[in-house]
Amino acid sequence: MTTRQIQRCLIFIFALSGSTGLIYESVWSHYLKLFLGHAAYAQCLVLIIFMGGMALGAWLVARNGQGVKNLLLAYAIVEGIIGLFGLIFHNTYVLITQISFESIIPVLGSPLTINLFKFGVASLLILPQSILLGATFPLMSGGFIRRFPDTPGKSISLLYFSNSIGAAVAVLLSTFYLIGKVGLPGTVITAGIINILIAITVYGLVRDSSYSIATSVKRSEQNWQWLLLGASFFTGMASFIYEVAWIRMLSMVLGASTHSFELMLSAFITGIGIGGYWISKNIDKLERPIVFAAGVQFLMGLFALSTIFLYNYSFEIMSYLMAGLKETEQGFVLFSLANHAIVLLIMLPTTICAGMTLPLFTYMLLRQGVGEKCIGQIYSSNTIGAIIGVIFTVFVGMPILTLKGSILTGAIIDIFIGLILIKTSGIILKHKYSAYACTVILALVLISAFSIQFNPKKMASGVFRHGISELDAKSEIIFHQDGKTASISISNWDNKKITLTTNGKPDAAIAIGPESLPSVDESTMTLLAALPLSIYPDAETIANIGLGSGLTAHTALNLPTVKHIDTIEIEEAIIKGAKYFGEKTEKVFTDPRSQIHIGDAKTFFSTHQAKYDIIISEPSNPWVSGVSSLFTKEFYRDISKYLNRDGLLVQWIHIYEFNINLLISVIKAISSQFPYYSIYFADEGNLILLASNNKQISMPGETILTSPDMKKQLS
Repeated sequence: MTTRQIQRCLIFIFALSGSTGLIYESVWSHYLKLFLGHAAYAQCLVLIIFMGGMALGAWLVARNGQGVKNLLLAYAIVEGIIGLFGLIFHNTYVLITQISFESIIPVLGSPLTINLFKFGVASLLILPQSILLGATFPLMSGGFIRRFPDTPGKSISLLYFSNSIGAAVAVLLSTFYLIGKVGLPGTVITAGIINILIAITVYGLVRDSSYSIATSVKRSEQNWQWLLLGASFFTGMASFIYEVAWIRMLSMVLGASTHSFELMLSAFITGIGIGGYWISKNIDKLERPIVFAAGVQFLMGLFALSTIFLYNYSFEIMSYLMAGLKETEQGFVLFSLANHAIVLLIMLPTTICAGMTLPLFTYMLLRQGVGEKCIGQIYSSNTIGAIIGVIFTVFVGMPILTLKGSILTGAIIDIFIGLILIKTSGIILKHKYSAYACTVILALVLISAFSIQFNPKKMASGVFRHGISELDAKSEIIFHQDGKTASISISNWDNKKITLTTNGKPDAAIAIGPESLPSVDESTMTLLAALPLSIYPDAETIANIGLGSGLTAHTALNLPTVKHIDTIEIEEAIIKGAKYFGEKTEKVFTDPRSQIHIGDAKTFFSTHQAKYDIIISEPSNPWVSGVSSLFTKEFYRDISKYLNRDGLLVQWIHIYEFNINLLISVIKAISSQFPYYSIYFADEGNLILLASNNKQISMPGETILTSPDMKKQLS
């Protein structure tokens, strides 16, 4: 092969490597959420293990890579080991988690010990592969530069571009095709096979080539190493603040489905890839790259601020698109493409700038003679910054600063980095008036961004369902909070009805006016408790997964024979919002038999090890990202362990805006774990599924009507 052919082959190979990395991240998160649960801390832990491992892998190469004679051969070996891990991951996961739930967790005792054990198991499952994945970029980049030393900036940028584009394509491929065709096990095995093929190919390309250990390079008098490592850290932090905040913001425009999430992630990575490609064409021609980098940081901050201005208009765009789409398979394809276009409009300008920063910082250190170790150092510091950005946004940014405040924080960080880089470069504007004008313009932009308010009526509209971009004048938003896992709104409709929405999707509605007829949701939420209690009137203990409005638990508490109800709610903002339903649901908050727990169901049950007569699962949308794990056969298998011998599982499931195959898959999942089940129509759009381990489910009886409170509730 010619030199140019080898270059192109390695760039293509690294694109495939990027695709497998994103497949692993996506699939691992599905697996580990089944084990850890879906609470915000569990999501952060998965990300910390994955990205922390990658940062550690890059740092290890930076520390030791210069002593490796053939970095590309080392890269091939690492890819091969990653592939072997991919092939055995599923069976390893099943074995370890089965032993954990059946033999270890039940005897650990305290919740803290159980959580520490589960986090340790999660680390054991994915940390080794994550470290190896983090080593791939500096190994490939360092080996590539040694093999083709003439244009190091272009080489770094092209590899960054190819790796990012491969990842962006993999997000869509795995979500829309692979997982549906071959499942999670087949998807991770596919990635493993690709890694092994990469290893064999690279080995064949480089095994006979002559390589030398990196030679020392004369350091320039300027020493920007710590400055650029710091800039890499903070711009990584800002970028992931944007990503987390944008995904939450756009979930209220596009919907919170798994497909929408993956479209947003793909768009984010695509922008980074485009930035890497653009800078690859120009980086080696830059006379003063630090000045250019400062300009990129300024633009990145300003473009991020522009998303605050654009956000309210995105609801009108979606409303316009929805008006022209039909509910067909072709309509869904167009809907997905339109979603992608909206996401790109919001994300692309900022992420293109973000894609330039890592190659620029690396190139500047290479020019200063730091050597190839700077590749791993910059990559590692950028990844650690990203981890901090996610933790900050989930636990501080959204709950305290709100979504807009999070974006502002990221923008200010990027602009501040630009100011520091300009000061370091020694550039002074020729005319003082120019400096004054720039300062005034920047101040005006920031003030404007601070003054703009996100329209809560738009955020609660659910435009992705019916194409209505804003709630009408009869409604009033009386509560809104951007929680750790979702944005929650409570709207009052002309003092006749109160509605709770999660990321724009109505999850509960209750009539409050004296002459108002009960809502559809109200009858279903009441029946979720009353129906199983009419079949099992002697039930004393109930677990209720998902608070919602609180009406289900409130209904159950009307029976004096019920001694205790545990309600498990993942989002604290829902608990605050549900209190606005007042006396309609007050017992769940005031009755001493009721206890509300903040966390995810899987962790709660494995930690408390209690058994119940009835377990009610209120989340009803299998297509919602984060809720889908509650409709799997693994969840039903595990939850059955916490039912008493004659206990009942109750599952609410919508059948509107729904795929019949998805409904069948849910029923199949339940029936694979429960030999007896019954299906009731609550109304034309909602089903209530009852399941039992030990006996045929009997017909409802009238015993519960002996309770005056229950009789009044059902009337």
